[in-house]
Formats: sequence, structure tokens, C-alpha cells
Amino acid sequence: MDLKEERVAIVAAGAVIGVIAAMLVFFGNPANMGFCIACFIRDTVGGLGLHRAEAVQYIRPEIVGLVLGSFLIAIGKGEWQARGGSAPLTRFVLGFCVMVGCLMFLGCPFRMILRIAGGDLNAIVGLVGFACGILAGTWFLNHGYSLGRTYRLPASEGAAWPIIQVVVLALLVVAPAFIFFSPEGSGPGAKHAAIAISLAAGVIVGALAQRTRLCMVGGIRDMILFREPKLLMGFGAILVGALVTNLVLAATTGNAYFNLGFEGQPVAHNDAVWNFLGMALAGLGCVLLGGCPLRQLVLSGEGNGDSAMAILGLAVGAAFCHNFGLASSAKGATPAGQVAVVIGLVVVVAIACANSICKKKA
Repeated sequence: MDLKEERVAIVAAGAVIGVIAAMLVFFGNPANMGFCIACFIRDTVGGLGLHRAEAVQYIRPEIVGLVLGSFLIAIGKGEWQARGGSAPLTRFVLGFCVMVGCLMFLGCPFRMILRIAGGDLNAIVGLVGFACGILAGTWFLNHGYSLGRTYRLPASEGAAWPIIQVVVLALLVVAPAFIFFSPEGSGPGAKHAAIAISLAAGVIVGALAQRTRLCMVGGIRDMILFREPKLLMGFGAILVGALVTNLVLAATTGNAYFNLGFEGQPVAHNDAVWNFLGMALAGLGCVLLGGCPLRQLVLSGEGNGDSAMAILGLAVGAAFCHNFGLASSAKGATPAGQVAVVIGLVVVVAIACANSICKKKA
């Protein structure tokens, strides 16, 4: 496939993903949250009882579907390979910090685009912060940042993560007494599409993202480093696909699928400083990880154990944020969350320095 064909494929996949994300809201997901990797991991760990914020407790089939979609297409294309060993604990810490930033903003890079498609102008502030974080990250890349090489691992290592996803899905379907569900009307966790629809959407998006290597961080990073816009074009297509679908749904149903402005946005706040800093932390951390949360899920489906460690970091970070009052709400950022973001920025900068500038001096 030449570059032109690759760009067309990425744009087409992005448009399909944008439509699917918007339609998930139509089928029951929270507004402007057809997909949100950070929010859905948070909901899932809540469903498993790792935090007790009852407004956000539901095992999200979309997360399972993303991993399984990537896994199945990678197997089919002969691209699946168990690998890992590239600073797994560091990746765990980076994932933790990325989640702190995302829950300050109330969304991952994927949801940031969907929030813009729903008319939420606060997400544009987040986008600026995200781009600044990536810009800082590319500076470290240019100065030799690396977490080291990965190594081939036994197939059982790579297969463990998809198997875990199947077990989590079974827990959702069987719903034993120790699994938590947000009470009706309590918050975002109580809003969800049917399991089959959510799972199918996740599988399709996971397969498309695996084939096209879609990554919001990679798109901005590649544009800065190489002036290559193809991945960024994919997220532009997600924006257009979701925006058009939202406008069509608003016109045909009479419901508010599109609301242009800063005020009254669903599951969002309008504190510009902390929207900016939260996504700056997420952007910098994702560059150091080598991809956004969506990309980490896709890589984990391909057999990458290091990405699975990053996702575990995201999961523990989500539980920590809700257990200790770090996550924002529609009322704005919490004081503890503000402190956590500042600490997170210090930690990721320290990791970046230790694995670039300091490594060179040593």
C-alpha cells in the first residue's frame, strides 16, 4: 500500500469510527462519550469494586472489544507476537500519571475529539494543552529518550491479556454479587448501550485501529517530527464523522446531541487552567509511553505486555483518583486533583530526563 492509499484507508477508518462513537451515544452511552478509554477503564475498575464511586461503576464491553478486535485481526494478519520487557514498571507509573491528567480533564484524547464534535469548547482548551504536552515530549525524543528495547516472550505471556478481557466480559454478563453496577440515574456509569452493541462496536474499532495504527499522540508527534499528517488526518476524520452524525441525530430526534459552548456540557467542567494542565500531563505521558490510551489497548491485543502494564497503570490510577478525591466533576477540579496533576508533571518530566538527558551524561 503506497502513502496515498494508506492515507485514504486511515481517513475512511476514522470516519467510520466517528460514526460508531456518536451512534453509541444514541444507543445509550453518556453524551459525548461514545468512546472514552480513560472513562471506560475507570468505570470498569469501579464495576470490579476497586473504587466505590457508585456513579461510575460499570464493566464497559467497549474496552474488551477493543483488545479482542486488535487481537483477532493481528492473528489473522500474522502480526501477533508476544513481546515486552521494556521498562514495565516505568510504563505502569506513566500510565498512572496519564490517568490522573485524563480524569482532571474528564476524558482521554479520544473523548477530547468527541467532546469537540459535540460542541464542547472546553475540549479545545484541552487539545491545546495536549499538543503542548506532546511538543514537550518530542523535545525529549529528540534528546535520546528511550525505555529500551522489547524482547520476544512466550506466547502465553501475550495471550494472557486477551484472556483476562474474556473473563471480565463473562463477569459482566453473569453479574455475580461482587460486581458493581451504578444505580439508575446515578451518573455516567448508569448510561450504556446494550452489551452486544458495545462489544461489537469495540471489536470493529479495535480492528480498524490495529490496521491503521491510529493514535492521537502519534498523529501530532509525527506532524511535529516528520511533517507527516496521515495519523492526524485519521483523527480529523473521527471528528468529522462524529460531528456529522451528531448533527443528523439532533435534527432527526430533537435531542441535544450537539451543544456549542463552554457551559452546560455533559460530564465536563469549564476550568480552563486545569483542562489545559490535565491534558498537558496526558500528552507528555503518552509520548513517553509511545502512544495514547487507545493505542495502548490495541498494542496489548497484539501481544505487547508493556502496553498491558501501561493499561494496568491507567486502571490503578483511575481507582486511586476516585478513592482519594483526585478526579474532577462537573463542578470543576478538586484541590487534591490539582496537587496530583502538578506532582504527575514532575514525575513524568523526571522519567523523561532520566531516560534521555541523564542517560547520555552517564
